[in-house]
Amino acid sequence: MKKVILGCLGVTLLLSSCVSQKKYAELEAKANETQDLLNSATVKLNDCLEDNAKIKTLEDQNAFLKANNQELINNMGNLTTLTTKGAENLEKSLESLQEKDLTIRKLNNAITRRDSVNLSLVQSLKGVLGNLDDEDIEISVEKGVVFVSISDKLLFSSGSYNITSKAKKVLGKVAQVVNNKPDFEFMVEGHTDDVPYRSGVLQDNWDLSVKRATAVVRILQNDYNVDPKRMTAAGRAEFVPLSTTEKSRNRRTRIVVLPKIDQFYSMIEEGMKDPAIGGK
Repeated sequence: MKKVILGCLGVTLLLSSCVSQKKYAELEAKANETQDLLNSATVKLNDCLEDNAKIKTLEDQNAFLKANNQELINNMGNLTTLTTKGAENLEKSLESLQEKDLTIRKLNNAITRRDSVNLSLVQSLKGVLGNLDDEDIEISVEKGVVFVSISDKLLFSSGSYNITSKAKKVLGKVAQVVNNKPDFEFMVEGHTDDVPYRSGVLQDNWDLSVKRATAVVRILQNDYNVDPKRMTAAGRAEFVPLSTTEKSRNRRTRIVVLPKIDQFYSMIEEGMKDPAIGGK
């Protein structure tokens, strides 16, 4: 490359003595262009040298990986057999995933149906109890369970487990709904505040909360013909409070309504028959 440059310069000097200034300028411009090309070629040459070094490193790495790969193949034995087993395992994994996906879809359908039934129940309860003040009765759904919470001032006199006449009308409305929903079971929970119970034949708030729960289920059974096999009476005393500052909120009776377990599984079984998810 240097010989080319010297040759060009010699030609330039020779021509400068026998050609016009214009020709000289043209030759000088070409010489500059040649120098630029040389510089560019030099840069590219350096890049190529760097690339060659990288290629050499990659070739070394490739050789190393090939050696390891061959060793693995030798250790694994017959590659065709292994490939066949891998395909079988993959197929089994896909089948398992499909089964799990189908199960999840069936469960989701059952939960959706349960939620629809719960929504219908809540609407029915609010329809018959909607004329009551919110502070006296609350209807809610939490984690797939319907709760009806009735304040004790609506059901009982202070420290008593005898149901008031006004409360009987409220329980009659609740009975109207639950009698129309035979696929539900429910538990009646008595709750008290943390003030110790010190009068009458009862020992403590445990006794009072249970007595209030059994008083409610007796009214539902005896006065409104609710099937006793669907009911459970329970006392929670003061140990599940709603508020630490408003004791009146803790004095309540809660009706916990939920589908029968076998009914929920029936929903799942019916969901399995749904053609949309591969049922028959």
